[in-house]
Amino acid sequence: MIIYRNLSNAPSCPPLKIRVGSEAGGVMKRSMDFPFISVIIPVKPGGYVRALEALKDVDYPGERLEALVAEGRQPSVQRNRAAKEAKGEILYFLDDDSLATPGLFRTVAARYADPSVAGVGGPIITPPSDGFLRKGFGLALSSPFGGSTIRARYKKLGAERRGTENELILANLSFRKSAFLNAGGFNENLYPNEENELLNRLVSEGRIFLYVPDAWLYRSQRPSFRAYLRQVFTYGRGRMDQNYQHPEGFKPLHMAPSLFLIYCLGLLAVWNPVYFIPALLYIILCLIFSLAAALEAKNPLYFFVMPFLFAALHLGYGAGFVWGAVKKFAGKGGARPDVMYSLRRVELRKQT
Repeated sequence: MIIYRNLSNAPSCPPLKIRVGSEAGGVMKRSMDFPFISVIIPVKPGGYVRALEALKDVDYPGERLEALVAEGRQPSVQRNRAAKEAKGEILYFLDDDSLATPGLFRTVAARYADPSVAGVGGPIITPPSDGFLRKGFGLALSSPFGGSTIRARYKKLGAERRGTENELILANLSFRKSAFLNAGGFNENLYPNEENELLNRLVSEGRIFLYVPDAWLYRSQRPSFRAYLRQVFTYGRGRMDQNYQHPEGFKPLHMAPSLFLIYCLGLLAVWNPVYFIPALLYIILCLIFSLAAALEAKNPLYFFVMPFLFAALHLGYGAGFVWGAVKKFAGKGGARPDVMYSLRRVELRKQT
């Protein structure tokens, strides 16, 4: 059961001893103190925080856990302000619909026994209860053809390893509080991609982040095709905003969807058989990876749906990337910080 309390800066809690293990990172043979974890969840004013439902079932001492619900309209600002008010030595960032699994915090806490680790994260998995279309969105994002280098964010992929912005996602990402605050937190002029910029900055300084496939949680995909398009469009626009502010992080692959979009527009005007060859190759790849998605989902209907979801992902992201460039050339700035409406501290303590 979750008990809601209004707390001021509470006194430190005595450490609790447990014995924890790690299958992927090697068994830890000594006891360790539970680190105090502050879960930070941004939400729109008056928004429903579904993430709190799952937190009541996590296997972690309630007295070593708190949740900070930050209301506002600029998530990077909300997260930064909540981080400064957090009691925990570990900051755990979730989205308002991230559903933590029972062993999530124990799995992550074990990695912080190594003082060189600055952050730990894992994938967000589409829940089995999601409908056909939502599962399709998850298949597209986790596919080598759709998600490409970032697909590990959406499925448990490979072994535990050092992570970068390619594997880590802010809907399931933790930081050592000292490392986060010393770096100045998230860039408040970026949304989305604020975590990408911060991760790149800290990794370039030699800080260690871990991608732990076993540190996963459930998070539903967008509820409609329109919302899915908006999602990938925003991702593309955020990448362009990030590239403008930190051009050193630019990679040619970032431009591929926008170049593909321009090529597709050219199909309306260029009537040359040679020009159609890339489109034919794209269709063949779509069909191959749609078949792979259908086999993974064990549902043949995805073979007919996935080509449209792949195309929407690539074209939507490309359109967002181009729109981000147009905004910059037009003299429009990035996201503007907005004041945070309120900060609600939630103590997570199991009823005895």
